[in-house]
Amino acid sequence: MLPLSLYIHIPWCVQKCPYCDFNSHAIKDGIPETQYVDALLADLEADLPLAGGRQLQSIFIGGGTPSVFSTQAIARLLAGVRERIAFADDIEITLEANPGTVEADKFEGFAKGGVNRLSIGVQSLQQDKLNLLGRIHGPEEALRAAALAADCGVRSFNLDLMHGLPNQRPQDALDDLKQAIACNPAHLSWYQLTIEPNTLFASKPPVLPDDDTLWHIQEEGHQLLLAAGYRQYEISAYAKPGFEARHNLNYWRFGDYLGIGCGAHGKLTQADGRILRTVKVRHPKGYLDPARSFMDQLTEVDRDDLPFEYFMNRLRLFEAVPKAEFMTRTGLPLEDAEQLLADAKAKGMVRDDDSHWLVTEQGHRYLNQLLASFL
Repeated sequence: MLPLSLYIHIPWCVQKCPYCDFNSHAIKDGIPETQYVDALLADLEADLPLAGGRQLQSIFIGGGTPSVFSTQAIARLLAGVRERIAFADDIEITLEANPGTVEADKFEGFAKGGVNRLSIGVQSLQQDKLNLLGRIHGPEEALRAAALAADCGVRSFNLDLMHGLPNQRPQDALDDLKQAIACNPAHLSWYQLTIEPNTLFASKPPVLPDDDTLWHIQEEGHQLLLAAGYRQYEISAYAKPGFEARHNLNYWRFGDYLGIGCGAHGKLTQADGRILRTVKVRHPKGYLDPARSFMDQLTEVDRDDLPFEYFMNRLRLFEAVPKAEFMTRTGLPLEDAEQLLADAKAKGMVRDDDSHWLVTEQGHRYLNQLLASFL
């Protein structure tokens, strides 16, 4: 049976950032913590028949900003999840957090409540860039949050850091990265700012660095990370050996995951081989309506779409792809994949060594073009 993870969505933020296209809502009249935790646990119970009796390998609490919840609410949530579904002995439980002083002072309480990995949304360590991004913390708060995360009782922590910011010079981006590396996180998510539809930046686009500058930042930053002992295991993720995010790895390897909370998505393989996608009600008001089902959509992935869905996820990783995995995780014959990859192999974007496929350096550099070839 495929490994199983759980994603929990908490949709509230102090304020909405101009680049953010996630399902998040600025706090206006307080947060209905108790009601929402009750709903999450009821949502999980309703999904359990789709899980096939499997235990959880990882939990990821994302948002929004989950750290706006109290430590007591997170502890009750995790205790309630454990009562309903078995945990693997070495389960990874991640909570996304803002580095603001109020949230960072809760880190120890989150750890005592069951969280063993923190993911901290630093984004930049320069005040002018934080202002442009609509962040409400400053550089000093971010550095303090990293220090607290290192000493609060969790196994590890991640720092989220952006580059390619408005009017950002290469040296600015690399200085940010050097400061983040100095905090010694086990994991660094280092990704380029992109303008997403339905965001404030989309309606009023800022001026971003040109492609040559972006490539220079990426290449220089990559070398800094390698020299510091990090390994790139995914397009935008670096980790010390053994500290790759298990939840992310399960997602990119086309594993299964339950999704609970506002707008959360799930993917669940059934005993008969069908792969189901779940989407929950998006808005908190509808999600918390007792007269309404949590499920907004329940669909079966069409057989013809499975190869693309598999490779769209799998090829983001910097590791060989076992051919046997394609068959076990899609239920399709190997010929379906070989036919799909023929053009990519001919262009030198994918290499074949009999038992595995491997994306080449050129394939990773032009990943979007590679994935588009599957459509």
